[in-house]
Amino acid sequence: MSIVSKIKSNAKVKQFVLWMISPPRRPRPRLWVKWFVNPFVHKKGKNTVIRRRMSRIDVFPYKRFDVGNDTTIEDFTVINNGVGDVIIGNRVRVGIGTVIIGPVTMGHGSGTGQHVFISGFNHGYADGNKNSSAQPLDIKGVIIEDEAHIGANSVVTAGVTIGRRTQIGAGSVVTKNIPPFSVAVGNPARVIKQFNHDTQQWDRIEKQ
Repeated sequence: MSIVSKIKSNAKVKQFVLWMISPPRRPRPRLWVKWFVNPFVHKKGKNTVIRRRMSRIDVFPYKRFDVGNDTTIEDFTVINNGVGDVIIGNRVRVGIGTVIIGPVTMGHGSGTGQHVFISGFNHGYADGNKNSSAQPLDIKGVIIEDEAHIGANSVVTAGVTIGRRTQIGAGSVVTKNIPPFSVAVGNPARVIKQFNHDTQQWDRIEKQ
């Protein structure tokens, strides 16, 4: 049995290890984890810039935080992988003030504008007799495919896939999958244009 399996199988040991990694009810890693553990378990590609000084990169060693080459994560960003992996591809730009809570995958060449919120889970609320903070999380994950871009001040909810080269208009709330080569806007976001590969034009989609 591996060390990780032994820790997971013993509740007291697991609780102690988690306490060593993060203070109770404080979802951010302790300094020793940031300085001496994370740099050796997480991947940062060549020519990538993560502006950590003005951001909260609250990532933990037991989940992935992988960033590809030539990517920029701007100031005032919050990234947390405590619930699920955060995987960011090559040539990605994460805009100022963006919040990314895993599990989230951003494909190559994708990006966000300013103050975008992306979360791969929701708080469970099935039991009306309990505070939602005491209930299991509803983890679904978000996938943003290659070269898709999310406009400023948008929200992307758990379980959503945004297709390749799709554009999400500023201020949109994305609650369902958006197909590739689309333009989607609004709350909830709906597709208003799709790229026609035969005519090489963007066709307007009439409102249903």
